[in-house]
Amino acid sequence: MLRYIIRRLAGLLLVFVGVSVITFTLAQLVPVDPAVAALGQNARDEQIEAFRRQYGLDRSPVEQYLSYVGRLLQGDLGTSIRTRRPVAEDLRDFLPATIELALAAMVVALILGIALGILAAVRRNSLLDGAARVFALVGGALPIFFLGLVMLAIFYSRLRWLPGPGRLDALLQPPPRVTGMYTVDSLLAGDWTLLRNSLEHLVLPAATLGYFSTAVLLRMTRSSMLEVLGQDYIRTARAKGLHDRVVLLRHALKNGMIPVLTTIGITFGSLLSGAVLTETIFAWPGLGRYATASATSLDFPAVMGVTLIAAIVYPVVNTLVDIGYHALDPRIRAG
Repeated sequence: MLRYIIRRLAGLLLVFVGVSVITFTLAQLVPVDPAVAALGQNARDEQIEAFRRQYGLDRSPVEQYLSYVGRLLQGDLGTSIRTRRPVAEDLRDFLPATIELALAAMVVALILGIALGILAAVRRNSLLDGAARVFALVGGALPIFFLGLVMLAIFYSRLRWLPGPGRLDALLQPPPRVTGMYTVDSLLAGDWTLLRNSLEHLVLPAATLGYFSTAVLLRMTRSSMLEVLGQDYIRTARAKGLHDRVVLLRHALKNGMIPVLTTIGITFGSLLSGAVLTETIFAWPGLGRYATASATSLDFPAVMGVTLIAAIVYPVVNTLVDIGYHALDPRIRAG
């Protein structure tokens, strides 16, 4: 397993290089001058030239790429054209908010999706099974932006049960930064008021972002469990007089979770990409909004930084999924 993990980390470097080359090439193909886009159409020629020299845009694409890679090896992701700050500092500010949101959405999806999937499989063709399938069907068809607006209209505007957009109420100050995730930092600071407020602000965006993933996990869990529950060894266990709960938890659940684990890995990646719409609707200052603003303003250093982060997340999650396979079933060899 250790050799496998080392091999995957080495492959991660190749992914890194490939993604950086593809992203840089695509950025060069955009038929818009980033200097003009940043300064506006009314900028003077000397201002545009000075801007190009400042950010190295007056050099050839090959020189720009080699210069970028050289800085990257030193941990420098460049300077954002839009915010005029180092991209690494921007990512440090925006990434924790997206991770916090994605993890909360994943928790919602895991708890509801797997629990409802198991219940639907155990009580096949019952009223509960029918309701779960309708829930999954609606979850797969409902656009995230529409669900988010409905959530805000009901639970914030009408019922006033939960707070509106943002990570905290306007009168509250963020907790001292440790991780950048307000819930964790509030807990570490022992500030229960901030913790409660940050959790309340997290409920609606997490439920919105996690709804689609819940539907996917529900369908996969139900399908996988139905297949496992029909196997001969399950019938044998029941014939021996084992209680249904023991058969389910000890024999069926472990084998039924292997394909679900694959779906969890893929779903987590989709949570990060789906966070763009959710962050926009709920004014959540995360990586999705940063990436959107950077792309629309042709802020290539920022776009490259966000892309590299995404290139890291997917292989790491897939590696964790593969390790999970081995933990669930040691007969499965990694690699």
